[in-house]
Amino acid sequence: MSTTAEAPGRVAAGEAVNTEKRGSKRAILLGLGLVALIGGGVWLGQWWFVGRFIETTDDAYLQADSVTIAPKVSGYVTDVFVADNQAVKAGDPLVKLDTRQYAAALDQANATIDARNADVEHAQAQLVQQRANIAQTVAQEEVARVSLRHAQDEVNRYTPLAASGAETTERLAELKSTRDQDQATLAADHAAVESAQSQLGALNAQLVQARAQLEAARASAAQTKLDLDHTVITSSIAGRVGDRSVRVGQYVQPGTRMLSVVPVQDTYLTANFKETQIGQMRKGQPVEVSVDALSGHTLHGVVDSFSPGTGSQFALLPAENATGNFTKIVQRVPVRIRLETGPETRKVLLPGMSVTVKVDTRSARDADRRIDAENHRG
Repeated sequence: MSTTAEAPGRVAAGEAVNTEKRGSKRAILLGLGLVALIGGGVWLGQWWFVGRFIETTDDAYLQADSVTIAPKVSGYVTDVFVADNQAVKAGDPLVKLDTRQYAAALDQANATIDARNADVEHAQAQLVQQRANIAQTVAQEEVARVSLRHAQDEVNRYTPLAASGAETTERLAELKSTRDQDQATLAADHAAVESAQSQLGALNAQLVQARAQLEAARASAAQTKLDLDHTVITSSIAGRVGDRSVRVGQYVQPGTRMLSVVPVQDTYLTANFKETQIGQMRKGQPVEVSVDALSGHTLHGVVDSFSPGTGSQFALLPAENATGNFTKIVQRVPVRIRLETGPETRKVLLPGMSVTVKVDTRSARDADRRIDAENHRG
């Protein structure tokens, strides 16, 4: 009797437990669904207001405008002042070439300058002497003119006396002879003055030529001095030495690549975005940067500039799309990004490192609307 009476109670209790379990499961499922719904709503809101404006790419690399160091003159390397990866400042000496031949050439050029200076002084002395000669011949011409005038006066005075018989004709003839001699002397002295003056022009030309040769010698010496100075190759920028291939005893010629100086302190970022990603990119937009070498750290920067063409336009062999078989390929546009980092971060950023870039393009929404308005207006 008791067993039969307990059975319905146990059944009722089991049903109550099952109902409670089903209610708990339903509550858990409803809670999970609510959490999923809220999470999906948050994600959707995040995507709608932020995520859809974020353009990202991992086709991005750090770069720096490195400078290739090459000599301007030829010679044997006598000294290398820097080691691999050494930091240098602008103006620091890097390599020195043998200076002996350039020093000898400079001595010869200076000797040539001395010789040309002597030529100029000689020409100036000749000019001074010729001016004195001209003054002397002019004075002699004036003496001859005075003598001629006196002789002519004597002839004029004795001519009526000879005609009246007061003076002999022999005396008049002597005076006329003296006058004719003085006239010839004046002509000779006048010719001497003209000759001396014409020589003055030639001497002036010689002086100009000597001065020109002196300037040419000075220019040659200046060039030789430059060649001597260029035997010491200095760094034109601050940075670190890389790709050093120069060695002591090596013979180098102008343009020989010896090493590179990389301005690691001025590292920038070039990100290659697809052409479908840059429609709303603008200069000055904020950028988040994740460098593979700095895992867990997020750097910041801004869009600095855009390439004037896609990468294929500047390739060594540009693509020729005007062919029968054509496959459209999404092009990439290099975008330069200026990093906003401190000196400690700069120490570990090296050109060539891989980077993931995220650009926030929300600031271009108004520009996008203006573009649509322009197109509709047109």
